[in-house]
Amino acid sequence: MGLWSEWACTLALTLALTVSLAGLHPSQTAAGARGVAVENRSEPVLCAEKDNVTLALSSPHVQRFRIEASHPGYINTIATDSFEPDWTQCEFESKALAPARAPQRQTIYEDIELWIVAHRYESFWRDAGTRVVVGGTVHEGIHLLQVWVIRPMGGEEVLVLYPQDGYWRMRPKAPAGRAPTAFGSSFLIGPVGEDKGRPVVDIAEVGFDPGARTFTLNYKDGNRAQVALSSLDQQRHHLEITFDKPVEGKPFAAIRSMYVTRFNNDVADIAIQEEGRAAWLESPVMQFKGAVAAKEIWAGRNSPSRHNTSSPDIVLKDFHDAGTKPPGWRDPSKPPP
Repeated sequence: MGLWSEWACTLALTLALTVSLAGLHPSQTAAGARGVAVENRSEPVLCAEKDNVTLALSSPHVQRFRIEASHPGYINTIATDSFEPDWTQCEFESKALAPARAPQRQTIYEDIELWIVAHRYESFWRDAGTRVVVGGTVHEGIHLLQVWVIRPMGGEEVLVLYPQDGYWRMRPKAPAGRAPTAFGSSFLIGPVGEDKGRPVVDIAEVGFDPGARTFTLNYKDGNRAQVALSSLDQQRHHLEITFDKPVEGKPFAAIRSMYVTRFNNDVADIAIQEEGRAAWLESPVMQFKGAVAAKEIWAGRNSPSRHNTSSPDIVLKDFHDAGTKPPGWRDPSKPPP
């Protein structure tokens, strides 16, 4: 074979491989993928039990995205985990520690692999009248929903939702041989407003489809979101979110967390992959200046903290408009594979 023929053959093989790879991943092209604005609304505090970190995400186009919780990189180096609250320099310590009745606890759904437990507190900072509907049964006055999954010799809580203010927390399954890890940062899904200076999402009704493993959030402004429970293992936990229509005029999601010092926090750093940049932007969370077109947002820690030491990092990514879907996206009305 001559040099020219050999070169032409190599070029043809390269082009064929490129086309083949492109065909395997058509939804990973730029079409439909969106960069989102990220605003840092955080403020310094001395109290470790006050959420002072707020990262608000906005876009008039986004209708689909993913949220991921993953164990911190140092998870296997933790010798002593920390779960206890730290009331140092918290002016509301006495109120928080005042004796209160144990919450009413009710299992409102259960199957062999997953169950949902509802809690009603004696009092809650906000009563928005949000209803919870599971299997055609309406539950009123629920302040906390817990999602539990089966694990050897018991169960493990992996997801919580506070229906009256819209706060979520999640974590992966615990690594093999370890007790369940700590919850840490919270997040909000839907039109983010404010009540008494605190970010909230106003939800009229929370529904859960056990077969599809999907929550439906009917917002008070008329919009709706489906939150599908996606992959869950001992490393990561994914949710897939779909809005009926984009959230306009308000953030469509937010990360809420706590930072006092580099050694006392639930989130210390943020990393952004932004459109048009050849490298990730990394910053201490309290010094982060915001982003205009973020494609992926990571918020977490690179070294252990004495507060919720094992709590997960949070990632928001795969922002898409109505016309396209991120790779591997599942129908939220059908059971996960």
